Amino acid sequence: MMRNLLLAACCLLFALQASAADVLGKWRTVDDETGQPKSIIEIYQRGGKYYGRVVDLLMKPDDTVCDKCPGALKGQRIVGMDVITGMVKNGDIYEGGQILDPAKGKVYDCKFWLEGNQLKVRGYLGFFYRTQTWQRVQ
Repeated sequence: MMRNLLLAACCLLFALQASAADVLGKWRTVDDETGQPKSIIEIYQRGGKYYGRVVDLLMKPDDTVCDKCPGALKGQRIVGMDVITGMVKNGDIYEGGQILDPAKGKVYDCKFWLEGNQLKVRGYLGFFYRTQTWQRVQ
């Protein structure tokens, strides 16, 4: 009996850890207008929050800088830049943070969630929003 209880507890802990790690890793973004792959974003966790860093630009040179970005990000290289910041897991949804669109230099509230092996990423401002579908990179 005790052995079965211990085994069940271990399985539960493993399942919880696996579900928390589902969004972690590299994701391919797609340009909404052209349908072409745009960049690779790596979702990582630091201090209990989730962030997304650009690790590759697929349509532009890797030394492209963010001319339209606000504040200290202006003029910084896009590769290596955190474009998703401060996300917190709330059930199956990650929310409470922001996402930067380097092409427009705009920052939006953000939430994302998994649907199968896809990451749905929503940037919004008030009632207006846009949702992208990102594909996991193996």
